[in-house]
Amino acid sequence: MIATIPAPCRIPEGNADVLDATAFKLALSAGDIGGMKKQIRTADAALNHRFDAGEDIVTLVRDRAAMVDLVLATAWCHHLGTRHPLALAAVGGYGRGELHPASDVDLLILVGDGDDDAFAASLSDFLTLLWDIGLEIGHSVRTLDECEEEARADLTIITNLTEIRLLAGPETLLTDLQARIAPARMWDDRRFFEAKLEEQDARHDRFEDTAYNLEPNLKSSPGGLRDIQMIAWVVKRHFGADTLGELIRHEFLTAAECADLMAGQSYLWRIRWALHRLTGRHDDRLLFDHQRTLATQLGFADGDGQNQGNLAVEAFMQSYYRTVMTLSRLNEMLLQLFREELILAHDDNTPQPLNKRFQLRRGYIETTHPGVFRRYPFALLEVFLVLQQNPKARGVRASTIRSIREHLHLIDKNFRADLRCRALFMDIFREPRGITRALRRMNRYGVLAAYLPAFENIVGRMQYDLFHAYTVDQHTLFLIRNLRRFSVSRHMDEFPLASRVHSQIPKPDLLYIAGLFHDIAKGRGGDHSELGEQDALQFGRSHGLSRYDTALIAWLVRNHLIMSSTAQRKDISDPDVIHAFAEHVGDQTHLDYLYLLTVADLRATNPKLWNSWKASLLADLYDATTRALRRGLANPINKEVRIREAREEALARLDATPIDKQQIARVWSELDDDYFLQHTGEEIAWHTEAVADIPEALMPMILVRRIDASNNASGKGRTTTLFVHANDMPGLFARIATAVATLGLNTVDARILSNHQGRSFNSFAILEQDGSDIDDAGRLEEIRVAVHDAIVDSPMPAPPRPRVPRQLKAFHTPTRVHFDQAPRQGRSVLEVISADRPGLLAHIASALHSCGLQVFKAKIATVGERAEDVFFLTDATGAPIHDPETRSRIIDTLQTGLDELR
Repeated sequence: MIATIPAPCRIPEGNADVLDATAFKLALSAGDIGGMKKQIRTADAALNHRFDAGEDIVTLVRDRAAMVDLVLATAWCHHLGTRHPLALAAVGGYGRGELHPASDVDLLILVGDGDDDAFAASLSDFLTLLWDIGLEIGHSVRTLDECEEEARADLTIITNLTEIRLLAGPETLLTDLQARIAPARMWDDRRFFEAKLEEQDARHDRFEDTAYNLEPNLKSSPGGLRDIQMIAWVVKRHFGADTLGELIRHEFLTAAECADLMAGQSYLWRIRWALHRLTGRHDDRLLFDHQRTLATQLGFADGDGQNQGNLAVEAFMQSYYRTVMTLSRLNEMLLQLFREELILAHDDNTPQPLNKRFQLRRGYIETTHPGVFRRYPFALLEVFLVLQQNPKARGVRASTIRSIREHLHLIDKNFRADLRCRALFMDIFREPRGITRALRRMNRYGVLAAYLPAFENIVGRMQYDLFHAYTVDQHTLFLIRNLRRFSVSRHMDEFPLASRVHSQIPKPDLLYIAGLFHDIAKGRGGDHSELGEQDALQFGRSHGLSRYDTALIAWLVRNHLIMSSTAQRKDISDPDVIHAFAEHVGDQTHLDYLYLLTVADLRATNPKLWNSWKASLLADLYDATTRALRRGLANPINKEVRIREAREEALARLDATPIDKQQIARVWSELDDDYFLQHTGEEIAWHTEAVADIPEALMPMILVRRIDASNNASGKGRTTTLFVHANDMPGLFARIATAVATLGLNTVDARILSNHQGRSFNSFAILEQDGSDIDDAGRLEEIRVAVHDAIVDSPMPAPPRPRVPRQLKAFHTPTRVHFDQAPRQGRSVLEVISADRPGLLAHIASALHSCGLQVFKAKIATVGERAEDVFFLTDATGAPIHDPETRSRIIDTLQTGLDELR
């Protein structure tokens, strides 16, 4: 611990490795601000040099606090001395004697009896000096009574004061304050613990209860430094102890567990020191912008980590995630022990037998005796099944968690081959409730990775992109949670189609196992779907699954990306696309399982990338494939049947409108088959009613409305649709796309068609930039007016210059453009892969217009930081583009223009 500065005013002896106290004092006496700042910079540079040399981070953090102690005590003595009834104290992290390069210096100035006017000027000079020399201070000036009153009312203040440390002034002020805020006077042990526990739960909720977000916060994320501080606060309040080592003496931790806790803290401290030094500010977020640099600074290189294919940044982050997993487990254990000590101490301690090996004590499942796992190794799996079967249990008792960890070595080749162990593992997946709860704990305690060695490789593994929001293991567990939700009645409104389909599948456990294996081969090199398929086949054969069930799981793992890719990148209004997909799926059972896995996978990959449009696409593909399977693969639906069905649905809807059949026939006679293939009956009816007998004076007609597919009964998403009926003109698509982009909207689909009279029937599916739906009537009108003005204005509007979001700047995605070899339905297919950014579609549309191309359909897909857009187009004469030189010119125009947007 850092020594306090007793009164009368004494300055601690300087340490040349920390601060040249003599030089600093001389500069202070001369009023030389630059000289004082130079001494602090020199001290910080020396500390950073020691950091680079690998010196113990605990020493560095405490030495930096000692350096600031010296600065503050010297300045205090210079300006205030011992003439006034004031004390200077450190609080918060600084009060613990811990200070990182950009940490706040939190101070409390305690005021005793006396005339405030006597010291006000001197105190102001003192504080001004601290700011002038560059210290980031946070301070409050309070009397003892004010401290007592505010601490009694505010959890944050009592927490900060719990860690108070005297820097200068009379010790009597500090001891008086400590007596006033003691647990016997306010915030007794139990109340303090309950409040801090509630605070931690709320903080974890803000991070979706996972430490494994790809831009974690070193301090606030689950398993971060705040979780360690939470333990320290309770220890301080309950035991009056200043070190976590006291947990060993009080038998809350073993020596090894305490060593893990301290090692985890040191590792996070080392990252935090490097992060503060890199950014030059107090920011504890491990942003993409900094992860690569930190990985290099901390000694990671490409090829490190579990897999030789790891980038340095991925190896670094995997090390981080595994550290916080350990800290999360220790936090869970300690808080449970504190709960028993502080809250449940007087509850009934009589165990309730559950079976021969497990019992329930104070709501926690524990072993009936210390030798259970040694005598019955299979109980290492059974404990999680027992947890599932007892949903009212709070969790696994800390002593049993410790015992699980101590016996993980028993999960070896013989354990995995044991029929009882295999049966128990399958029972966990077949249990109708609690699978997410069980698997999360199996992962946290190390059992899942021990039982499935392939899973060990993905624990804490990140993928350095914006598409995957979580580590692979956490993504997998979120996926299984999503699958489980499809079977829970309270989530039916959220997932109506998925809930209905889930109720139809015969064996949900096969779906959960497919989810467990779908990404298990990530990071091994090669196609993870193919490698995972082999893992799934081996698992099914070794766990007694039938040949059919094993093949189904393996097929799902192999094909878990195909439905998403088909829905987002292909024209699913094309009967040939649907037939090919139906042939690949083969039957309704495979389709049902695949649909559920796809929805759960997309939602678990990155919640911010899931939106109503993707829900609608997947539901449309599911419905169309179901119809194709019912007709029979030998009897595929043809274009004529699809058109007839769309017309019949539209006619049924138009029966309720004043539009007569002659008007309908006139509108439809001017439209090609493509129109009826690409639109639903609801959309056709809407367009027909809108354009029938529209006078030239009302052109162009712009309509914006919400489409609620099938009243949401099918689970299709609700999207906002922009319909443009205008006299066709070159560049119409570019004008509309530019107007939409200028409003900060995101286009997710575009269908560009015209009738025989040269009038457009253009439809755009649009969302807000964050993926949310557009509900506000004023916003809808703003869109209508902006698109109208963009069309009628004579000069072609320029696409807006994009403001590239911070996260995207961390990634370099070169633009790639290519044509499919064969045209489709008389149109060339052009794919553009580029760095995603707001307004990208407008720039692509403008470039295509400059090349004299007509766009008929656009499929818009975003994969994290990368846009993958597909365009169906022709030249100005309506012919596909075959000429190699023309193709090359188009490709060069797009690549050059889009790469200049960075």
